[in-house]
Amino acid sequence: MPKNWPLGLIIIHWVTALVVISMFAVGVWMVDLTYYSEWYRTAPHWHKSTGLILAAVILARLLMRARTQRPERFGSAVERILSSLGHAGIYALLIAIFVSGYLISTADGRGIEVFNWFTVPSAGELFAEQSDIAGEIHEYAAYGLIGLVVIHALAAFKHHFISRDATLSQMTGRHR
Repeated sequence: MPKNWPLGLIIIHWVTALVVISMFAVGVWMVDLTYYSEWYRTAPHWHKSTGLILAAVILARLLMRARTQRPERFGSAVERILSSLGHAGIYALLIAIFVSGYLISTADGRGIEVFNWFTVPSAGELFAEQSDIAGEIHEYAAYGLIGLVVIHALAAFKHHFISRDATLSQMTGRHR
């Protein structure tokens, strides 16, 4: 059984954490932009592009994780179950955010330009009021994700400072 997560998964974990928190902050800021703001078109372009790149990274992470033996787990049986449920919730909300963001952005039939490198094609409007419904799902899922991320971080600190086990150290690569 390995002592730590592999370096690739550790890097993806921390980059994902930074990107998710940043994307949430930008998303909250973007909803107040007016048509006359210089960021009105630029911020959504970056938000969509970053979101699609993050979706690909998360997919790669899930594939890597499926092929990786996890390090030793710590905590009670209840904590391990809650951990599994929390991680499943984080991934489910990420997927809901990716799908709803795609549905918002492509409801008008236009694809999504990813940093002007390539275009992700549109599936068009698949149901009535797609962009409004997907927008609500996107917002609620984003707030739910941030809530789970906070709980996730608090649990990691609990393991590190109160339980004094190696849970957090395994995700920094410092557990020996």
